[in-house]
Amino acid sequence: MAKDNKKKKTEENEERVEVEAQEQPEPEDVIASSEEELPELQEGDADDELSQLKSQAAEYLDGWQRARAEFANYKKRVERENEGARQRITAEMLLRYLDIMDDLERALENSPDKNDMHEWISGIELIYQKFSAILESEGVEPIETEGERFDPNLHEAISYEDTDEFEGGSIIAVTQRGYKLGDRIVRPAMVRVAK
Repeated sequence: MAKDNKKKKTEENEERVEVEAQEQPEPEDVIASSEEELPELQEGDADDELSQLKSQAAEYLDGWQRARAEFANYKKRVERENEGARQRITAEMLLRYLDIMDDLERALENSPDKNDMHEWISGIELIYQKFSAILESEGVEPIETEGERFDPNLHEAISYEDTDEFEGGSIIAVTQRGYKLGDRIVRPAMVRVAK
C-alpha cells in the first residue's frame, strides 16, 4: 500500500510538471512579446530628443543668466538710490546749519571795538540760542551732568581728582558737553571726576 501511494504521488508530480511546463512561455515568445510592446526607436528619434534637451538646457541657461544680470542691476540701482538718499538727507541737515555759519561769519567780520562789546556778545548769544533750537528740533538733548555721579555709559572721564568738596565718583566739572539723540549717545560728556 505504501508503494502504491508513492507511485501515485510520483505520477501526480510528473503530471503537474508537464502542465506547468506547458503553461510557461518559451523564451523566444517572451522576447517577441517584449519587442511588440516597446515602441520602435529610430536613430532620428534619438537625435530629435537630444536636440530638444539641448535646446531646453540652453533656454534654462539663458533664463538663469538673465535673472543673474537683472539681480546685479537691481543691486547696483539700490546702492545708487541709497547713496542718493544719504546725500540728500545730509544736504538737508547741513542746509539748516549753514544759517548759523553765516551768522558766525557776520559776527566775526563785525568784531567790536572795546566800546561796543555788549552788542557783539548779545549777537553771539542769539546765534547760540538759534543753534540750540535747531538741535532741540532734531531731538538732540544735552546729557545731564550737574550733580550726577559718573556713568561710563554717558560720561568720559578725563581725570580723577582728590577733593574734599565732592563725594567719590561724583562729577566735579564738565570740560565738553555730551549729547544724546533719543536713547543713542551721540557724544559722551567729557568730565572731571572726584576720587
